[in-house]
Amino acid sequence: MRTRRFAVAAATLTIAALTLAGCVAPQSQVVDGSVVSVGWSQSFTSYNARTSYGNKPGNTAITSTTLSGFNYVDDVPQLVTDPSFGSYELLSEDPLVVRFTIADGVTWSDGTAIDASDLLLEWAALSGAFNEEDFDAKEFVDPESGQFTDAFPDDVVYFDSGADPEYGLGLVTETPTVSEDKKSITLAYDEPFIDWNLQIVPPLPAHVVAKNALGISDNQEAKDAVLDAIQNDDTEALAALSQFWNTGFNFTEMPDDTDLLLSSGPYVITDFIADQYVTLSVNPEYKGAHRPQAEEIKIRYISDPLAAVQAFQNGEVQVIAPQATADVWTALNGLEGTVVGGSEASFEHIDLQFDQSKSGNFNNPLIREAFLKVIPRQEILDKLIVPLKGSAELRNSQVFLPGQAGYDESVESNGSDEFLEVDVEGAKKLLAEAGATNPEVCILYSPTNPRRSNEFILIQQSAAQAGFNVTDCSSTDWRGLLGTAGAYDAAIYGWEVTSLGLIKGAPNTFATDGSTNRNFFSDPDVDALIDELVVEFDPARQTEILTEIDALVWGSFYGAPLYQNPTVTAFEQSKVTGISPSMLPPGLFWNVWEWAPATSSAN
Repeated sequence: MRTRRFAVAAATLTIAALTLAGCVAPQSQVVDGSVVSVGWSQSFTSYNARTSYGNKPGNTAITSTTLSGFNYVDDVPQLVTDPSFGSYELLSEDPLVVRFTIADGVTWSDGTAIDASDLLLEWAALSGAFNEEDFDAKEFVDPESGQFTDAFPDDVVYFDSGADPEYGLGLVTETPTVSEDKKSITLAYDEPFIDWNLQIVPPLPAHVVAKNALGISDNQEAKDAVLDAIQNDDTEALAALSQFWNTGFNFTEMPDDTDLLLSSGPYVITDFIADQYVTLSVNPEYKGAHRPQAEEIKIRYISDPLAAVQAFQNGEVQVIAPQATADVWTALNGLEGTVVGGSEASFEHIDLQFDQSKSGNFNNPLIREAFLKVIPRQEILDKLIVPLKGSAELRNSQVFLPGQAGYDESVESNGSDEFLEVDVEGAKKLLAEAGATNPEVCILYSPTNPRRSNEFILIQQSAAQAGFNVTDCSSTDWRGLLGTAGAYDAAIYGWEVTSLGLIKGAPNTFATDGSTNRNFFSDPDVDALIDELVVEFDPARQTEILTEIDALVWGSFYGAPLYQNPTVTAFEQSKVTGISPSMLPPGLFWNVWEWAPATSSAN
């Protein structure tokens, strides 16, 4: 019998606030000979998902199963600590001083201890503290492969991590101190940074980097060499370490040097055929809390969504997470198994340009308000999203996720209820008050995205009833045009949310000088609240501040959120249990240790 359930976004994520929860999963036993086969759309290209080349979902999906860290995101989604890997402690808020400590007995899959050398290399890479100033790495990128060319200079220290001197570990400019037992590092931030606990991500093996970069054969000597190079600012050694960190973990088939595959997590890569599959097997050296149950997970690459459904139907794979389209949903409806309809943290929205727009009309708040009144948000949801996810609802907050603690309270008071239904007469009155006749609104969107094309048509038809002349500013280069003065009046696109970090949310989007402020929005009251938010460590006050920002943004007629992007996952419940995708990366793979063969018993 086929069953279906719909995942609901629950209570603790925002682009902003986060919740910490510490728990240890019950230990489980491996089922001998058990295999879970997964159909996945994106191929694996690099074991280092922190570089500009390696930062892809196909890579993070794999490394989330093989690299452990201090915390991870579950399916609520909320931040969960993993004390079996290590712990972190806030020693001081101002100045901000924090300590990260590796738990006793934690090792790489070759038996080498994980320690401060791994953490310190992570800091050096992600902080960019040693990167050569004014060096332009883009000059040495192959445009076809996206990788660095052989012309990359050997004597330059450059960790390709996208380090920002004003964000995250970029604010730790002094070399962290290492404890005597080499289990901890202590970081002193130059200024308060509320997302400090998200910055040390699962590290790569420092001894493998040093062995390859510095020609050292002994694991401990290699670790010591990493500490020495960083603590003494050894430019020659750091140049070599950075180059291997950037490129040494890039491969498209099983590497000859299996040290490149060392694992600190429940699984280790044991086979890899380019663009075909990756095989994950139980890591025998793993002693953490996330003990796996399936002996092997085989990830097959199937780029075509309907081909993935066919492979699922044929029994070639037991789990798939194809792109959520009407065709995919229709095909899955007739199959045995379990279909999970969920949502991504990323969401669809429309922004209005407050200044420097194509027509200049939205400089007037009356015209902005009038336009929001004729955006057919419910019709867009009903026609384009409900067929993919029957339980889909409008998103009515600019900063909180539906279902999150604080969402309902904010929606009650943020003013979004004024724009739940189309109000043509209300829009006409506002246009008359503004003295605007047939104002033009040129909308930027992707013409190759059918859903956005349909959204544009529905908005155009609805707005015309109030007298708006909605025109087409679509472009295949829509990303490059975002924020370009004079290019458009409004834009339809998705806001990508990839972590629980607060700083990359409201501060970057709604601050006058925010890095992702692309519509020239500026409000001194919002700026003041953001200044308070970025140094506020109390979660309750964070929520209060975000609620105030939400109301101010709606009250400025900023634009409108539409819906969370839908997802679909199918799995054979008679063969595998424990599948529960998260809204945030790595999505499907966040809890592979809970995936269990349903028809076998553990030995």
